Amino acid sequence: MSDKLFRFLDLPRQPPKAVPVAIRVLGYGEISGDFAPPAAVGQAERCLDCGNPYCEHACPVHNYIPDWLKLVQDGRLFEAATLMHETNPLPEICGRVCPQDRLCEGACTLEQGGFGAVTIGSIERSITDEAFRQGWRPDLSGVVETGRRVAVVGAGPAGMSCADRLRRAGIAVDVFDRQREIGGLLTFGIPPFKLDKTVIHTRREVLEGMGVRFHLDVEIGRDIAFEQLLADYDAVFLGTGAYTFVDGELPGRELDGVHDALPFLIANANRLLDDQPVPPALDLNGKHVVVLGGGDTGMDCNRTSVRLGAASVTCVYRRDEASMPGSRREVGYSREEGVNFLFHRQPLALLGEQGKVRGVRLVHTEVGIDTHGRARLQHVEGSETELRADVVIQAFGFRPSPPAWCAEHGIELDAGGRIVAGGAQRLPFQTGHPKIFAGGDNMRGADLVVRAVHDGREAAGSIARMLSELPLAAMACVA
Repeated sequence: MSDKLFRFLDLPRQPPKAVPVAIRVLGYGEISGDFAPPAAVGQAERCLDCGNPYCEHACPVHNYIPDWLKLVQDGRLFEAATLMHETNPLPEICGRVCPQDRLCEGACTLEQGGFGAVTIGSIERSITDEAFRQGWRPDLSGVVETGRRVAVVGAGPAGMSCADRLRRAGIAVDVFDRQREIGGLLTFGIPPFKLDKTVIHTRREVLEGMGVRFHLDVEIGRDIAFEQLLADYDAVFLGTGAYTFVDGELPGRELDGVHDALPFLIANANRLLDDQPVPPALDLNGKHVVVLGGGDTGMDCNRTSVRLGAASVTCVYRRDEASMPGSRREVGYSREEGVNFLFHRQPLALLGEQGKVRGVRLVHTEVGIDTHGRARLQHVEGSETELRADVVIQAFGFRPSPPAWCAEHGIELDAGGRIVAGGAQRLPFQTGHPKIFAGGDNMRGADLVVRAVHDGREAAGSIARMLSELPLAAMACVA
């Protein structure tokens, strides 16, 4: 039996070395680098190749993880990158922003056995980054062009994933986005310390090299009528994301110093892209910041506030730590960078003075049983307190923002504003209009990047299937 089978016994789990806290909070660089190739090989050799790859099952795109870990062990860099891309059009991005602790690594047999999971995410990003540096690019030499054309609305993860798969199927792709850069919230919502924007630039070069054409600063419905897309293209994919913040409807939310998470993060992202100084609205120097919400967006606000000079950052969450929806890794990074957490606290109101926020009224919560015998979060009587706050950032989540033209073209929405796609008599991800497909957050609600990648990939498959079954002239009649 090969000694490599027991490699995990003498080589512990070891992520790439992180930048020391005192240095990393001074800027926005990614806090950990890639593995050097020998380190990636060593960590890959820890994989048991256990025969029933729970890691693969737990991955939303079902990456062939043990297979590409074996290629990494054998030093077959380009083949590993190629295999990664077979299931995941954006591996270098998912390797950075996926909550691997709740997905592939959380399901790793070694993790379950107490030996520490294989560092799957770090290997994924490191190998993809190194392959790009060495010149690897998707091989489309065998692709036969079909003469079909598809418009993709939204250059976020779902749109990019869809575009990649359509090009591999020989379908021409034009991607339209109202922002000046591709990436959607990957560029404007996720801070650079989690995802350096050069990674997005590289992905754009790769997609353009595959023949994808981007039309930026173009808003469908304003600059181009949606009807024009239906007339000019054989199909349309909608990957418009979820940008409408959830309003906690707290009294005092109109006070100066109260921010909603996404506009706060986008404003800082635009500032960094333009290399501009901190504007007054984002100047947190010496201020006490309270972030309401325990998801990954809340963690992004925590860590951004630290870098903007806050005197203190407190994250308030109404349940216990185990119930937080965000990545455990991001919670850990927040703690390392000085963020204080208050659990089992529910905000009741934002308190002001002369039009400016000065604090948050909180109440303790506990899990109780309602009259129907169900577990419910309840307020603890007499437990109200006030927490000082010069700035409050509300991070309660996001909902889809369906364009007005959806209803005009048979695109059904559910009660929450999500696009309804798939189901009986339809292809997966096909809407009520046969030429229009959708996926990602506009269909699911705010969710993981990797699930948007999955949806874009699968929607492209449905589009290719539909177009292959119709003669070239037929689609022009379906508008």
